[in-house]
Amino acid sequence: MSNVLEDLLSHIDPATVGQIAGQLGVDEGTAQSGIQAALPLLLGGLARNVQTDDGAQALSSALSQDHNGSILGDLAGAILGGQGPGAAILGHVFGGQQQGVGNAVGNALGGGNGLALLQMLAPIVLGYLGKQQQTQGLDPSGLAALLGGHQQHVEQQGGGGALGMIGQLLDGNHDGSPIDDIIGMAGQFLRR
Repeated sequence: MSNVLEDLLSHIDPATVGQIAGQLGVDEGTAQSGIQAALPLLLGGLARNVQTDDGAQALSSALSQDHNGSILGDLAGAILGGQGPGAAILGHVFGGQQQGVGNAVGNALGGGNGLALLQMLAPIVLGYLGKQQQTQGLDPSGLAALLGGHQQHVEQQGGGGALGMIGQLLDGNHDGSPIDDIIGMAGQFLRR
């Protein structure tokens, strides 16, 4: 199975990185680091959500209705135009923990606004998955298998590679997925 993250990253060209950097007020290297930290978290959150039949069906329906992959044709324009329901997507992916995840991504941006970056990337991720769903003819279980395959790839890589240093640092229990650890950290923060 191909590496979903690497394939997704191949769609984010230098012009898109430049637009993201401009929107965030950071240099392109910092934006690239943030992207490499954020995408695995988004994919991991989606993989967690599709572990149930209802979650897989909900994502499949959302992709069919609203995320057909057309955003991939003009990513820089979409970023510049502020298109996309990024905040709503993050609410579905991370629930009430999105601010904690945003703070974690912000560390990769040198303290920048990680939540804003996640909001920019969320429609891109769903657009990519929508295109995969269409071109591969994926039903909800196929979509779950695609995202599950991504998680397996991350685990086989020991959480390294494209997961990035922030993913490794946040994976406190070393299970190959920093999502559960981020949610736990955010929960502790919210209870204070």
